[in-house]
Amino acid sequence: MSREGADVTRAAELAEAEKQAREIYHEILRRTPEHDFDPTIERVARLTDVLGDPQRSFRAIHLTGTNGKTSTARMIDALLRALNLRTGRFTSPHLSTVRERIAIDGEPISAAAWVRTWEDIAPYVAIVDGELTSSGKYGAGGELSFFEVLTGMAFAAFADAPVDVAVLEVGMGGEWDSTNVVDAEVAVITPIAMDHERWLGHTLEEIAGVKSGIIKDGATVVVADQRPEVARVIGHRVAETGARLVAEAPRNEDGEVDLTTPGLAVVDRQVAVGGQLLTLRGIAGTYQDIFLPLHGEHQAHNALLALAAVEAFLGGQALPGDVVEEAFNAVSSPGRLELVRSSPTVLVDAAHNPAGAAAAMTAITEAFALTSVVGVLGVMADKDAEGILVALEGTLAHVVITQPHSARAMPIEDLAEIARDVFGEDRVHVVERLDEAVTTAVDLAESASEGVGTDAGVIALGSVVLAAEVRTLMGAEGA
Repeated sequence: MSREGADVTRAAELAEAEKQAREIYHEILRRTPEHDFDPTIERVARLTDVLGDPQRSFRAIHLTGTNGKTSTARMIDALLRALNLRTGRFTSPHLSTVRERIAIDGEPISAAAWVRTWEDIAPYVAIVDGELTSSGKYGAGGELSFFEVLTGMAFAAFADAPVDVAVLEVGMGGEWDSTNVVDAEVAVITPIAMDHERWLGHTLEEIAGVKSGIIKDGATVVVADQRPEVARVIGHRVAETGARLVAEAPRNEDGEVDLTTPGLAVVDRQVAVGGQLLTLRGIAGTYQDIFLPLHGEHQAHNALLALAAVEAFLGGQALPGDVVEEAFNAVSSPGRLELVRSSPTVLVDAAHNPAGAAAAMTAITEAFALTSVVGVLGVMADKDAEGILVALEGTLAHVVITQPHSARAMPIEDLAEIARDVFGEDRVHVVERLDEAVTTAVDLAESASEGVGTDAGVIALGSVVLAAEVRTLMGAEGA
């Protein structure tokens, strides 16, 4: 066969694999969605049992928290790969394709591997489905959920690769999350704030109690600076499990750290072109002048957690400076204050709770010299829309209310009514179609900045779905 013929055959094979992968995704998607589930790990534990416990074939670093999990997971992944370790990464939700959630060596699982993995586990999924529907064992009756099946696929794919270490982000919470069948030797807890109250509880203490459930006996726990009530809950769990606590040094009301006190610390942070320049104090050393191509103080603290997690994974050893530089210099976090268009500036951010929205506003003010910023906002119905809008109001000149393509999205007029209460009638605009909403936001931003495009900016946020849709609209590729 000629080279041209081989290329045509290969293209046809890839197209067929993509088609099959989409069909499998839609088949799995018909199951109970990830936002409507039974809070138990017994069901997925039964699945991994019949699969032969693939999660025991690799070492693991496990992440929970409210915001910053995916960015921190991607940084941990990059550091491990720079150490020549083969990695698996399981994160959620996805932006472009569900295959982003299961990454091997930093890349989304291929369509062919996705199909192969499903074909390998499907008979075992059917066995557990049968047990659940016939007897109601292992939790409430009914088939395995979407996220339970996806977790099983991730573990099977990582075992098949095989990977040396898996970086696993919880889907929600921690204690009863499907990923918690893993006994990770390192647990990472990013800042905890209010979110998913229906499932996790209505106080920070309750939420922290569920999230700290990922801490296993004898593990090392890397913890971000937390509210005192959260820190107490985590400390109690650490004592119960005999874990080792490695915490970020507390910051004062001005966000500053007393560097004479022990603990992880962002020693210095300077805004740079395309990101920031960091000096980080980890477990075993201080790393100076590390370039991170991500914006915002919160990403600096995510980088600190990632660095400490990998040091802990190595038994408390310092990482070579060139490894840290190489890994952080190449890291990306799509959908997190991501620039998808310039002149005028259009950014997307996956912030979907008040704490995330506040961090995005602080970062956009610091990193982009914009005289006028307009938001495009769409929020899921179970989120704290008022809290998000309050976090945005001091930075955004106007907000354009729209609705992501999701059955869970808050109706556009309901969100607009809340927005008018926070922003006032004149600063709220309602545009149902997303492309028209972005165009309206651009026009408003340029008008407010007197037509100087480089001074005008738009940020789309409020949900991961909205961020993904705007990325696609702007032609952003990959994730």
